[in-house]
Amino acid sequence: MNLEQDIPLSAPPPHGCLPPWRQADLPAPLPFSLRNAFRTIGPGAILLAGAIGGGEWIVGPTMTVRYGPGILWVATVAIALQVIFNLEAVRYTLYTGEPILTGIMRLNPGPRFWAACYIALGVAQLATPALAAGCATVLFAAFARRLPDATDSTTLYWIASSIILVTVLLLLSGRSIEKVLERASWGMLAFIFAFLLLVNAFFVPPGTTARSLAGFLVPQPLPERVDILLLALFAATAGAGGIGNLVISNWFRDKGFAMASHVGGIGGALAKHHQELARVGVIFPPTPANLQRWRTWWRYAELDQVALWGVGCFLGMFLNVNLMAGIVEPGTPLDGYAAGAYQAEYLARHLGPAFWYLALANGFWILYSTHLGNTDGLVRTVSDILWAGFPRLQRWSASRLYALLLGALGLWALYSVRLGSVLELFKILGIVASPIMALGAVQILRVNTRLLPPELRPPLWRRIGLVLCALVYGGFTMAMIVDLIVRHV
Repeated sequence: MNLEQDIPLSAPPPHGCLPPWRQADLPAPLPFSLRNAFRTIGPGAILLAGAIGGGEWIVGPTMTVRYGPGILWVATVAIALQVIFNLEAVRYTLYTGEPILTGIMRLNPGPRFWAACYIALGVAQLATPALAAGCATVLFAAFARRLPDATDSTTLYWIASSIILVTVLLLLSGRSIEKVLERASWGMLAFIFAFLLLVNAFFVPPGTTARSLAGFLVPQPLPERVDILLLALFAATAGAGGIGNLVISNWFRDKGFAMASHVGGIGGALAKHHQELARVGVIFPPTPANLQRWRTWWRYAELDQVALWGVGCFLGMFLNVNLMAGIVEPGTPLDGYAAGAYQAEYLARHLGPAFWYLALANGFWILYSTHLGNTDGLVRTVSDILWAGFPRLQRWSASRLYALLLGALGLWALYSVRLGSVLELFKILGIVASPIMALGAVQILRVNTRLLPPELRPPLWRRIGLVLCALVYGGFTMAMIVDLIVRHV
Protein backbone atom coordinates (compact mmCIF):
# COMPACT_ATOMS: atom_id res chain seq x y z
CA MET A 1 0.00 0.00 0.00
CA ASN A 2 1.25 3.48 -0.86
CA LEU A 3 1.40 5.22 2.50
CA GLU A 4 1.53 8.67 0.94
CA GLN A 5 -1.87 8.23 -0.70
CA ASP A 6 -4.56 9.92 1.37
CA ILE A 7 -7.98 8.38 1.80
CA PRO A 8 -10.57 11.16 2.14
CA LEU A 9 -12.41 11.34 5.46
CA SER A 10 -15.88 12.75 5.96
CA ALA A 11 -14.37 15.54 8.09
CA PRO A 12 -10.76 16.41 8.97
CA PRO A 13 -9.99 14.80 12.34
CA PRO A 14 -8.63 17.05 15.13
CA HIS A 15 -4.89 16.50 15.39
CA GLY A 16 -3.98 18.86 18.22
CA CYS A 17 -0.59 20.55 18.50
CA LEU A 18 1.40 18.26 16.18
CA PRO A 19 1.20 17.83 12.39
CA PRO A 20 -1.87 16.02 10.99
CA TRP A 21 -1.73 12.28 10.48
CA ARG A 22 -1.53 10.54 7.13
CA GLN A 23 -4.47 8.33 6.18
CA ALA A 24 -4.83 4.73 5.04
CA ASP A 25 -7.09 1.74 5.60
CA LEU A 26 -6.73 -0.36 8.72
CA PRO A 27 -4.72 -3.51 7.88
CA ALA A 28 -6.61 -6.78 8.25
CA PRO A 29 -5.57 -8.76 11.36
CA LEU A 30 -5.20 -12.52 11.40
CA PRO A 31 -8.56 -14.25 12.02
CA PHE A 32 -9.13 -14.42 15.75
CA SER A 33 -8.13 -17.84 17.10
CA LEU A 34 -5.96 -19.25 19.87
CA ARG A 35 -3.19 -20.16 17.43
CA ASN A 36 -3.18 -16.72 15.87
CA ALA A 37 -3.29 -15.14 19.30
CA PHE A 38 0.14 -16.61 20.11
CA ARG A 39 1.40 -15.23 16.79
CA THR A 40 -0.04 -11.76 17.44
CA ILE A 41 0.29 -10.88 21.11
CA GLY A 42 3.63 -10.19 22.80
CA PRO A 43 3.97 -6.67 24.24
CA GLY A 44 2.21 -7.90 27.38
CA ALA A 45 5.01 -10.43 27.90
CA ILE A 46 7.60 -7.63 27.83
CA LEU A 47 5.61 -5.57 30.31
CA LEU A 48 4.92 -8.63 32.49
CA ALA A 49 8.62 -9.50 32.66
CA GLY A 50 9.28 -5.91 33.64
CA ALA A 51 6.40 -5.81 36.12
CA ILE A 52 7.43 -8.99 37.97
CA GLY A 53 10.34 -7.38 39.75
CA GLY A 54 11.04 -5.62 43.00
CA GLY A 55 7.35 -5.45 43.88
CA GLU A 56 7.05 -9.23 43.88
CA TRP A 57 10.46 -10.12 45.30
CA ILE A 58 10.89 -7.28 47.79
CA VAL A 59 7.82 -5.17 48.56
CA GLY A 60 5.03 -7.75 48.33
CA PRO A 61 6.68 -10.29 50.67
CA THR A 62 7.71 -7.51 53.06
CA MET A 63 4.13 -6.17 53.22
CA THR A 64 2.69 -9.66 53.72
CA VAL A 65 5.04 -10.59 56.55
CA ARG A 66 4.70 -7.19 58.22
CA TYR A 67 0.92 -6.65 57.93
CA GLY A 68 -0.53 -10.06 57.05
CA PRO A 69 -2.43 -11.21 53.93
CA GLY A 70 -5.26 -8.73 54.59
CA ILE A 71 -3.18 -6.04 52.82
CA LEU A 72 -3.01 -7.92 49.51
CA TRP A 73 -6.29 -6.64 48.06
CA VAL A 74 -4.41 -3.40 47.36
CA ALA A 75 -2.42 -5.28 44.71
CA THR A 76 -5.60 -6.61 43.07
CA VAL A 77 -7.11 -3.13 42.81
CA ALA A 78 -3.83 -1.71 41.50
CA ILE A 79 -3.52 -4.36 38.79
CA ALA A 80 -7.16 -3.93 37.69
CA LEU A 81 -6.77 -0.15 37.39
CA GLN A 82 -3.50 -0.54 35.50
CA VAL A 83 -5.10 -2.96 33.00
CA ILE A 84 -7.67 -0.27 32.14
CA PHE A 85 -4.91 2.35 31.99
CA ASN A 86 -2.79 0.21 29.65
CA LEU A 87 -5.62 -0.68 27.27
CA GLU A 88 -6.70 2.93 26.94
CA ALA A 89 -3.12 3.92 26.15
CA VAL A 90 -3.06 1.19 23.49
CA ARG A 91 -6.39 2.35 22.05
CA TYR A 92 -4.76 5.52 20.73
CA THR A 93 -1.85 3.55 19.23
CA LEU A 94 -4.15 1.14 17.38
CA TYR A 95 -5.87 4.12 15.74
CA THR A 96 -2.82 6.27 14.90
CA GLY A 97 0.28 4.06 15.04
CA GLU A 98 1.75 6.57 17.51
CA PRO A 99 2.59 5.86 21.17
CA ILE A 100 0.31 7.46 23.74
CA LEU A 101 2.93 10.00 24.80
CA THR A 102 2.88 11.42 21.28
CA GLY A 103 -0.88 11.74 21.67
CA ILE A 104 -0.38 13.54 24.99
CA MET A 105 2.03 15.93 23.26
CA ARG A 106 -0.80 16.87 20.88
CA LEU A 107 -2.67 18.39 23.83
CA ASN A 108 -2.34 21.99 24.97
CA PRO A 109 -0.11 23.70 25.96
CA GLY A 110 1.89 21.85 23.33
CA PRO A 111 4.59 19.25 22.67
CA ARG A 112 7.56 21.04 24.24
CA PHE A 113 5.81 21.51 27.57
CA TRP A 114 4.71 17.89 27.82
CA ALA A 115 8.06 16.68 26.47
CA ALA A 116 9.91 18.43 29.31
CA CYS A 117 7.36 17.18 31.85
CA TYR A 118 7.49 13.49 30.93
CA ILE A 119 11.22 13.39 30.28
CA ALA A 120 11.77 14.81 33.77
CA LEU A 121 9.35 12.30 35.33
CA GLY A 122 10.83 9.38 33.39
CA VAL A 123 14.39 10.25 34.33
CA ALA A 124 13.40 10.76 37.96
CA GLN A 125 11.74 7.34 38.09
CA LEU A 126 13.98 5.07 36.03
CA ALA A 127 17.41 6.66 35.55
CA THR A 128 18.83 5.29 38.80
CA PRO A 129 19.72 1.61 38.18
CA ALA A 130 18.07 0.17 41.27
CA LEU A 131 17.41 -3.23 39.72
CA ALA A 132 20.95 -3.57 38.33
CA ALA A 133 22.22 -3.01 41.86
CA GLY A 134 19.69 -5.60 43.03
CA CYS A 135 20.93 -8.13 40.48
CA ALA A 136 24.48 -7.57 41.71
CA THR A 137 23.39 -8.26 45.28
CA VAL A 138 21.69 -11.51 44.26
CA LEU A 139 24.65 -12.74 42.20
CA PHE A 140 27.04 -11.94 45.03
CA ALA A 141 24.87 -13.79 47.53
CA ALA A 142 24.59 -16.82 45.24
CA PHE A 143 28.34 -17.31 45.00
CA ALA A 144 29.45 -15.99 48.40
CA ARG A 145 26.64 -17.83 50.25
CA ARG A 146 25.88 -14.67 52.26
CA LEU A 147 24.42 -11.22 51.81
CA PRO A 148 27.00 -8.51 51.08
CA ASP A 149 28.07 -5.96 53.67
CA ALA A 150 29.87 -2.60 53.49
CA THR A 151 33.23 -4.24 52.73
CA ASP A 152 31.86 -5.70 49.49
CA SER A 153 30.89 -2.39 47.84
CA THR A 154 33.64 -2.49 45.20
CA THR A 155 32.77 -6.04 44.17
CA LEU A 156 29.08 -5.13 43.94
CA TYR A 157 29.91 -2.10 41.81
CA TRP A 158 31.78 -4.16 39.22
CA ILE A 159 29.06 -6.80 39.08
CA ALA A 160 26.39 -4.10 38.61
CA SER A 161 28.50 -2.36 35.98
CA SER A 162 28.82 -5.60 34.03
CA ILE A 163 25.04 -6.05 34.13
CA ILE A 164 24.53 -2.49 32.86
CA LEU A 165 26.96 -2.96 29.97
CA VAL A 166 25.47 -6.32 28.94
CA THR A 167 22.02 -4.71 28.89
CA VAL A 168 23.22 -1.89 26.63
CA LEU A 169 24.76 -4.36 24.18
CA LEU A 170 21.63 -6.52 24.17
CA LEU A 171 19.40 -3.55 23.34
CA LEU A 172 21.69 -2.47 20.49
CA SER A 173 21.87 -5.89 18.86
CA GLY A 174 18.43 -6.74 17.50
CA ARG A 175 16.93 -5.84 14.14
CA SER A 176 13.81 -5.05 16.17
CA ILE A 177 14.39 -4.20 19.82
CA GLU A 178 10.78 -5.18 20.55
CA LYS A 179 11.46 -8.69 19.24
CA VAL A 180 14.64 -8.99 21.30
CA LEU A 181 12.73 -7.98 24.41
CA GLU A 182 9.79 -10.23 23.63
CA ARG A 183 11.90 -13.35 23.13
CA ALA A 184 13.99 -12.66 26.21
CA SER A 185 10.84 -11.98 28.24
CA TRP A 186 9.16 -15.27 27.33
CA GLY A 187 12.28 -17.19 28.41
CA MET A 188 12.62 -15.36 31.73
CA LEU A 189 8.90 -15.74 32.47
CA ALA A 190 9.03 -19.49 31.80
CA PHE A 191 11.80 -19.96 34.38
CA ILE A 192 10.21 -17.66 36.98
CA PHE A 193 6.75 -19.22 36.89
CA ALA A 194 8.03 -22.82 36.71
CA PHE A 195 10.12 -22.24 39.83
CA LEU A 196 7.38 -20.45 41.76
CA LEU A 197 4.74 -23.07 40.96
CA LEU A 198 7.10 -25.85 42.05
CA VAL A 199 8.06 -24.38 45.43
CA ASN A 200 4.50 -23.26 46.19
CA ALA A 201 3.30 -26.81 45.59
CA PHE A 202 5.99 -28.25 47.90
CA PHE A 203 6.05 -25.78 50.77
CA VAL A 204 2.79 -23.90 51.14
CA PRO A 205 -0.06 -25.62 53.07
CA PRO A 206 -3.53 -25.38 51.49
CA GLY A 207 -4.77 -23.29 54.43
CA THR A 208 -2.09 -20.65 53.83
CA THR A 209 -2.91 -20.55 50.12
CA ALA A 210 -6.60 -20.04 50.95
CA ARG A 211 -5.77 -17.17 53.33
CA SER A 212 -3.50 -15.53 50.76
CA LEU A 213 -6.17 -15.84 48.06
CA ALA A 214 -8.75 -14.32 50.40
CA GLY A 215 -6.37 -11.45 51.08
CA PHE A 216 -6.22 -10.67 47.37
CA LEU A 217 -9.99 -10.92 46.85
CA VAL A 218 -11.61 -9.57 50.05
CA PRO A 219 -10.94 -5.90 50.91
CA GLN A 220 -10.10 -5.25 54.56
CA PRO A 221 -9.32 -2.06 56.50
CA LEU A 222 -5.74 -0.88 56.18
CA PRO A 223 -3.59 -1.54 59.25
CA GLU A 224 -3.05 1.28 61.71
CA ARG A 225 0.23 3.14 61.26
CA VAL A 226 0.82 1.56 57.88
CA ASP A 227 3.98 2.82 56.18
CA ILE A 228 2.50 5.16 53.54
CA LEU A 229 5.61 5.14 51.38
CA LEU A 230 5.78 1.35 51.40
CA LEU A 231 2.04 1.11 50.67
CA ALA A 232 2.34 3.47 47.69
CA LEU A 233 5.35 1.50 46.48
CA PHE A 234 3.30 -1.70 46.78
CA ALA A 235 0.36 -0.23 44.83
CA ALA A 236 2.66 0.97 42.05
CA THR A 237 4.89 -2.08 41.69
CA ALA A 238 2.07 -4.63 41.92
CA GLY A 239 1.74 -3.83 38.21
CA ALA A 240 4.15 -1.90 36.03
CA GLY A 241 3.95 1.43 37.84
CA GLY A 242 4.46 4.71 35.99
CA ILE A 243 6.48 4.98 32.79
CA GLY A 244 6.15 1.23 32.20
CA ASN A 245 2.39 1.59 31.82
CA LEU A 246 2.85 4.33 29.23
CA VAL A 247 5.59 2.58 27.27
CA ILE A 248 3.32 -0.42 26.58
CA SER A 249 1.91 1.59 23.66
CA ASN A 250 5.45 2.03 22.26
CA TRP A 251 5.90 -1.74 22.23
CA PHE A 252 2.52 -2.19 20.53
CA ARG A 253 3.72 0.30 17.93
CA ASP A 254 6.96 -1.57 17.30
CA LYS A 255 5.10 -4.89 17.23
CA GLY A 256 3.05 -3.52 14.30
CA PHE A 257 -0.42 -3.73 15.85
CA ALA A 258 -3.21 -2.27 13.69
CA MET A 259 -2.18 1.12 12.18
CA ALA A 260 1.27 0.73 13.72
CA SER A 261 2.16 -1.56 10.80
CA HIS A 262 2.34 1.60 8.66
CA VAL A 263 4.84 3.52 10.78
CA GLY A 264 7.86 1.25 11.44
CA GLY A 265 9.70 1.22 14.73
CA ILE A 266 13.01 1.51 16.57
CA GLY A 267 15.71 -1.01 15.74
CA GLY A 268 19.07 -1.86 17.20
CA ALA A 269 21.95 0.29 15.98
CA LEU A 270 24.07 -2.85 15.41
CA ALA A 271 21.41 -4.44 13.19
CA LYS A 272 20.57 -3.86 9.52
CA HIS A 273 17.50 -3.90 7.25
CA HIS A 274 15.12 -2.34 9.77
CA GLN A 275 11.99 -0.38 8.80
CA GLU A 276 12.74 3.01 10.31
CA LEU A 277 10.17 5.02 12.23
CA ALA A 278 7.91 7.34 10.25
CA ARG A 279 7.75 11.02 11.19
CA VAL A 280 4.00 11.05 11.79
CA GLY A 281 1.28 8.49 12.47
CA VAL A 282 -1.38 7.09 10.14
CA ILE A 283 -5.12 6.96 10.86
CA PHE A 284 -8.02 5.19 9.16
CA PRO A 285 -11.53 6.32 8.23
CA PRO A 286 -14.20 4.65 10.41
CA THR A 287 -15.85 2.75 7.56
CA PRO A 288 -17.80 -0.47 8.28
CA ALA A 289 -14.94 -2.61 6.95
CA ASN A 290 -12.33 -0.81 9.03
CA LEU A 291 -14.48 -0.96 12.16
CA GLN A 292 -14.90 -4.71 11.72
CA ARG A 293 -11.12 -5.08 11.54
CA TRP A 294 -10.78 -2.78 14.54
CA ARG A 295 -12.90 -5.10 16.68
CA THR A 296 -10.57 -8.02 15.95
CA TRP A 297 -7.46 -5.97 16.67
CA TRP A 298 -9.05 -4.84 19.94
CA ARG A 299 -9.75 -8.43 20.96
CA TYR A 300 -6.07 -9.26 20.47
CA ALA A 301 -5.10 -6.20 22.53
CA GLU A 302 -7.47 -7.25 25.34
CA LEU A 303 -6.05 -10.78 25.28
CA ASP A 304 -2.53 -9.38 25.53
CA GLN A 305 -3.27 -7.03 28.41
CA VAL A 306 -5.97 -8.85 30.39
CA ALA A 307 -5.16 -12.56 29.99
CA LEU A 308 -1.38 -12.27 29.60
CA TRP A 309 -0.33 -9.17 31.52
CA GLY A 310 -3.10 -8.71 34.09
CA VAL A 311 -3.46 -12.38 35.07
CA GLY A 312 0.32 -12.79 34.92
CA CYS A 313 0.86 -9.88 37.33
CA PHE A 314 -1.69 -11.33 39.74
CA LEU A 315 -0.11 -14.79 39.64
CA GLY A 316 3.42 -13.40 39.97
CA MET A 317 2.52 -11.44 43.09
CA PHE A 318 0.36 -14.23 44.51
CA LEU A 319 2.98 -16.96 44.12
CA ASN A 320 5.76 -14.85 45.65
CA VAL A 321 3.84 -13.61 48.68
CA ASN A 322 2.12 -16.97 49.22
CA LEU A 323 5.50 -18.67 49.42
CA MET A 324 6.71 -16.15 52.00
CA ALA A 325 3.46 -16.50 53.98
CA GLY A 326 4.04 -20.25 54.05
CA ILE A 327 7.63 -20.21 55.29
CA VAL A 328 7.99 -17.02 57.39
CA GLU A 329 6.37 -16.29 60.73
CA PRO A 330 4.21 -13.12 60.68
CA GLY A 331 6.01 -10.10 62.09
CA THR A 332 9.50 -11.37 61.23
CA PRO A 333 11.65 -8.30 60.40
CA LEU A 334 12.38 -8.64 56.71
CA ASP A 335 13.43 -5.54 54.83
CA GLY A 336 14.96 -5.20 51.41
CA TYR A 337 16.69 -8.33 50.12
CA ALA A 338 16.34 -10.16 53.44
CA ALA A 339 13.08 -11.62 52.10
CA GLY A 340 14.82 -13.19 49.12
CA ALA A 341 17.73 -14.43 51.20
CA TYR A 342 15.36 -15.99 53.75
CA GLN A 343 13.55 -17.77 50.93
CA ALA A 344 16.80 -19.15 49.50
CA GLU A 345 18.09 -20.31 52.91
CA TYR A 346 14.78 -21.99 53.77
CA LEU A 347 14.56 -23.90 50.48
CA ALA A 348 18.21 -24.94 50.64
CA ARG A 349 17.76 -26.24 54.20
CA HIS A 350 14.71 -28.34 53.28
CA LEU A 351 15.47 -29.44 49.71
CA GLY A 352 19.23 -29.31 49.44
CA PRO A 353 21.98 -26.81 48.53
CA ALA A 354 20.94 -26.66 44.88
CA PHE A 355 17.82 -24.75 45.88
CA TRP A 356 19.95 -21.92 47.28
CA TYR A 357 21.13 -21.30 43.73
CA LEU A 358 17.73 -21.93 42.15
CA ALA A 359 15.99 -19.49 44.50
CA LEU A 360 18.55 -16.78 43.87
CA ALA A 361 18.53 -17.50 40.13
CA ASN A 362 14.79 -16.94 40.26
CA GLY A 363 15.37 -13.67 42.10
CA PHE A 364 18.00 -12.64 39.58
CA TRP A 365 15.71 -13.18 36.58
CA ILE A 366 12.85 -11.40 38.36
CA LEU A 367 15.05 -8.36 38.95
CA TYR A 368 16.97 -8.46 35.67
CA SER A 369 13.82 -8.68 33.57
CA THR A 370 12.65 -5.47 35.23
CA HIS A 371 16.02 -3.78 34.77
CA LEU A 372 15.99 -4.68 31.08
CA GLY A 373 12.43 -3.41 30.61
CA ASN A 374 13.07 -0.24 32.61
CA THR A 375 16.21 0.58 30.61
CA ASP A 376 14.46 0.17 27.28
CA GLY A 377 11.32 1.87 28.57
CA LEU A 378 13.12 5.04 29.63
CA VAL A 379 15.27 5.31 26.51
CA ARG A 380 12.34 4.47 24.22
CA THR A 381 10.11 7.02 25.95
CA VAL A 382 12.64 9.84 25.66
CA SER A 383 13.50 8.88 22.07
CA ASP A 384 9.87 8.93 20.96
CA ILE A 385 9.18 12.20 22.79
CA LEU A 386 12.16 13.94 21.19
CA TRP A 387 11.41 12.42 17.77
CA ALA A 388 7.82 13.66 17.76
CA GLY A 389 8.29 16.99 19.52
CA PHE A 390 11.50 18.30 17.97
CA PRO A 391 11.47 18.00 14.14
CA ARG A 392 15.14 19.02 13.81
CA LEU A 393 16.13 15.72 15.41
CA GLN A 394 14.39 13.84 12.59
CA ARG A 395 17.45 14.39 10.41
CA TRP A 396 18.72 11.35 12.31
CA SER A 397 16.97 8.01 12.33
CA ALA A 398 14.96 7.17 15.46
CA SER A 399 17.17 4.10 15.95
CA ARG A 400 20.30 6.24 16.01
CA LEU A 401 18.69 8.63 18.48
CA TYR A 402 17.75 5.64 20.66
CA ALA A 403 21.35 4.35 20.56
CA LEU A 404 22.81 7.73 21.58
CA LEU A 405 20.40 8.07 24.49
CA LEU A 406 21.03 4.46 25.55
CA GLY A 407 24.76 5.15 25.64
CA ALA A 408 24.20 8.27 27.74
CA LEU A 409 21.94 6.39 30.16
CA GLY A 410 24.51 3.61 30.43
CA LEU A 411 27.24 6.08 31.41
CA TRP A 412 24.96 7.72 33.98
CA ALA A 413 24.00 4.31 35.37
CA LEU A 414 27.67 3.36 35.82
CA TYR A 415 28.06 6.46 37.98
CA SER A 416 24.73 6.54 39.84
CA VAL A 417 24.72 2.90 40.90
CA ARG A 418 27.02 4.06 43.72
CA LEU A 419 24.63 6.74 44.99
CA GLY A 420 22.63 4.70 47.49
CA SER A 421 21.62 1.30 48.77
CA VAL A 422 19.51 -0.98 46.62
CA LEU A 423 16.37 -0.33 48.65
CA GLU A 424 16.91 3.45 48.64
CA LEU A 425 17.30 3.45 44.86
CA PHE A 426 14.24 1.24 44.46
CA LYS A 427 12.07 3.54 46.58
CA ILE A 428 12.69 6.34 44.08
CA LEU A 429 10.95 4.24 41.42
CA GLY A 430 7.83 3.84 43.54
CA ILE A 431 7.67 7.46 44.74
CA VAL A 432 7.59 8.84 41.19
CA ALA A 433 5.26 6.14 39.83
CA SER A 434 2.11 7.43 41.54
CA PRO A 435 2.13 10.98 40.12
CA ILE A 436 2.90 9.58 36.65
CA MET A 437 -0.11 7.26 36.89
CA ALA A 438 -2.41 10.03 38.15
CA LEU A 439 -1.40 12.54 35.48
CA GLY A 440 -1.28 9.93 32.72
CA ALA A 441 -4.79 8.65 33.44
CA VAL A 442 -6.28 12.14 33.08
CA GLN A 443 -4.40 12.82 29.85
CA ILE A 444 -5.23 9.45 28.27
CA LEU A 445 -8.89 10.23 28.93
CA ARG A 446 -8.49 13.61 27.24
CA VAL A 447 -6.67 12.14 24.22
CA ASN A 448 -9.17 9.32 23.65
CA THR A 449 -12.24 11.55 23.95
CA ARG A 450 -10.89 14.45 21.87
CA LEU A 451 -8.65 13.03 19.17
CA LEU A 452 -10.38 9.73 18.37
CA PRO A 453 -13.55 9.51 16.26
CA PRO A 454 -16.77 8.81 18.23
CA GLU A 455 -16.89 5.20 17.01
CA LEU A 456 -13.56 4.40 18.70
CA ARG A 457 -13.83 6.33 21.95
CA PRO A 458 -13.86 4.40 25.24
CA PRO A 459 -17.23 3.46 26.77
CA LEU A 460 -18.41 5.14 29.96
CA TRP A 461 -17.21 2.41 32.33
CA ARG A 462 -13.66 2.66 30.98
CA ARG A 463 -13.71 6.43 31.40
CA ILE A 464 -14.80 5.92 35.01
CA GLY A 465 -11.90 3.47 35.41
CA LEU A 466 -9.42 6.11 34.25
CA VAL A 467 -10.92 8.65 36.67
CA LEU A 468 -10.61 6.13 39.52
CA CYS A 469 -7.01 5.45 38.52
CA ALA A 470 -6.26 9.18 38.69
CA LEU A 471 -7.97 9.51 42.07
CA VAL A 472 -6.28 6.46 43.63
CA TYR A 473 -2.74 7.30 42.51
CA GLY A 474 -3.33 11.00 43.05
CA GLY A 475 -4.37 10.12 46.61
CA PHE A 476 -1.18 8.13 47.11
CA THR A 477 0.81 11.08 45.79
CA MET A 478 -0.79 13.48 48.25
CA ALA A 479 -0.41 11.01 51.12
CA MET A 480 3.30 10.60 50.38
CA ILE A 481 3.79 14.36 50.26
CA VAL A 482 2.04 14.79 53.61
CA ASP A 483 4.01 11.88 55.10
CA LEU A 484 7.33 13.33 53.94
CA ILE A 485 6.41 16.75 55.37
CA VAL A 486 5.44 15.26 58.73
CA ARG A 487 8.66 13.24 58.91
CA HIS A 488 10.84 16.28 58.31
CA VAL A 489 8.99 18.80 60.50
